[in-house]
Amino acid sequence: MVACSMMMYFFIGITIVPFYTKSVWTTETVCKVLKANIKEKVFCPNSKGPEDEEIFPYPCLQVWVNLTASGQEVMLYQTEDTLERNPKCSYVPDKLENSKEVKAQIEIIASNFKKYQTFPCYYDPRGTQTNVILSRLYPTKGLLFAFLWPTLMFTGGCLIIVLVKISQYVSVLSAWQ
Repeated sequence: MVACSMMMYFFIGITIVPFYTKSVWTTETVCKVLKANIKEKVFCPNSKGPEDEEIFPYPCLQVWVNLTASGQEVMLYQTEDTLERNPKCSYVPDKLENSKEVKAQIEIIASNFKKYQTFPCYYDPRGTQTNVILSRLYPTKGLLFAFLWPTLMFTGGCLIIVLVKISQYVSVLSAWQ
């Protein structure tokens, strides 16, 4: 159990912890929606060519918020990955097969932003990123929860080792008398 928990610590340390430490959006604040637009055609950067752009084939939701901490107008993204997938859209749907479903989903999200004007969001306190995200992929709670199971296994394994050593000591004492 102890060896297995150590391997789990190693696996978590090389997979989840680097993404957690790489994220610059660490401070939570309150954002207020300024505008939420749905654009039909948006040029997005193409990763194939250096300066080629292609048209994003689905509606693009762009949400601009007022950052309460600094008072500036910034663009909101769903997560850290949204910024990497398409920096021109606040929300990029996971499944892009059916354009009608995607459009309906984006319209629901836009109406929710217009309905709920203020909400918590994360920003970069150092100012290297001039945008905010709605939710972190790897929050502190999630990281602690990831380490919970290996910690319980490690504690249980150490407890078993201690109990075995105590029973060995007691048996040696009883054999000596």
